[in-house]
Amino acid sequence: MTLGASVGLVRAFTLRRAVALVVILAACGGSAVPLALGEDLPPTSPEEIQTLIAQTDTPVIINVWASWCIPCRSEAPLLVAAYESLGDQIRFVGVDISDTQRAALEFLAEFGIEYENYFDPNRTVPASLGRAGVPLTFFFKTNGELSYVHPGVIDERTLALRIDELLEG
Repeated sequence: MTLGASVGLVRAFTLRRAVALVVILAACGGSAVPLALGEDLPPTSPEEIQTLIAQTDTPVIINVWASWCIPCRSEAPLLVAAYESLGDQIRFVGVDISDTQRAALEFLAEFGIEYENYFDPNRTVPASLGRAGVPLTFFFKTNGELSYVHPGVIDERTLALRIDELLEG
C-alpha cells in the first residue's frame, strides 16, 4: 500500500467517525433539550403586548411565529443573529401562536432563541394588530408607533433596512 492510499484510508475513516458522532449527538439532542428549559412560555394578550411596547424605552421587533411554520424555521437563525448583535439596542420579542407549549419550547431550543417569547394559542395578538398568519414581523419605534409590518419570511436585507430605520429614529 502506498503512502497516498494510507492517507486516503485514514481520511475516510476520520470522516466516517465525524459523521457518526454528528448523528449520535443529533439523536441525543432531540426532545430532552426542552425539558431542561424548565418553565412553559408565559401566556400573553393583546393588552399585555401593547403595554410592553408602550413601556419599552428602545425600539421593539415582534416576530409572530409557530413551530409548525416552515418559513418561520428559515428566518429564525436570522432573527437570532440580529438579537445577538443588537439585543442591547432593540427589544426582540417572539409571540408563538396556534401551537403547543412542548412544540414551542422545542423550536426555541432548536434555534437557540434566547430573547423573550410569549404564548398566544388563540392568535389574539396578531389579530389585535390587524394581521393574520405566520410569520409576521412588526417593527415599533421607541415611542411605540408601528413603523413597518413584514408579512411572510423576512430576508436579511429587509431586516437590516428596517432595523436601521428604527435605530435612526
